[in-house]
Amino acid sequence: MTTPQKMSESASWQIGEMTVHRIEEIPLRGFGRWLLPRATPDVVAESAWLRPSYVDDDGQLLGSVHAFAVELGDARILVDSGVGNGKSRPFPAWDHLSTPFLDRLAAVGFTPENVNVVVNTHLHQDHVGWNTRLVGDTWVPTFVNARYVCAQAEHGYWADRELKDDEREMFADSIDPLRGTGQLSPTDVPEAGTEIAPGVRLLPAPGHTPGQVMVRLDSAGHSAVISADCLHHPVQFAQTDMCATADVDPAQATRTRQNLFAELAKSDTVLFGSHFDAPVAGRVRDEGRAYRFVPVPGE
Repeated sequence: MTTPQKMSESASWQIGEMTVHRIEEIPLRGFGRWLLPRATPDVVAESAWLRPSYVDDDGQLLGSVHAFAVELGDARILVDSGVGNGKSRPFPAWDHLSTPFLDRLAAVGFTPENVNVVVNTHLHQDHVGWNTRLVGDTWVPTFVNARYVCAQAEHGYWADRELKDDEREMFADSIDPLRGTGQLSPTDVPEAGTEIAPGVRLLPAPGHTPGQVMVRLDSAGHSAVISADCLHHPVQFAQTDMCATADVDPAQATRTRQNLFAELAKSDTVLFGSHFDAPVAGRVRDEGRAYRFVPVPGE
């Protein structure tokens, strides 16, 4: 997997009275070889609509690590926090990054002081990194006034398992500092979901990890869902049973994904893909034997 210099476009969308900004950290190229090995060039070619936005000339998948910044009135909510700068990670493309992620957040009015809530949809390295930043020799919370929310089921899953070395390091630099300040907030997420701010609801989305959540947005008669890692690439609309190698429970991941597609296809709810290359927002349409992603342009 390599990380080129070219960056995907940024954009914002209006969901009722909410504004959703995509804040990119790094693009991903060639990640399908190890994450979605079933997505071969031949399989990808069966869905011509994937080109040119989501597949390159060689049939390799295009993706991104990014966050979504959601604002409604004075509320500032960050959904996932990327890989982070200066962190030791096993993937070369993520190791000791130095990106202007915080500058990109500041450009849309999100600062380390005014973010109210950070949602970690699940506790993987590319979703928790900017939870903290290095000050001197110490990792400290980046968003000093924020509550950091994850599902209690997700927190419990990691607490109960024997961590690998890189996982232990991730917790030490991106999760444990939040415990010290009392900002970590594991939250019960029942089947019906739980509201963490007006119109912002966490919904269970197990499979990729046991306690993963999606984020549902509802405002003024409009709605959207931020997918987390229920799916990693739009090719999974066409191949709904295609799972990622990182899925803890592939059968459950498939059920979660297929249920999500079936529900969204009956509505005009906008789906934001948490690892899609641009365009990241769209509506899901049922094509009989498969689904298709129809982009919704941002501003």
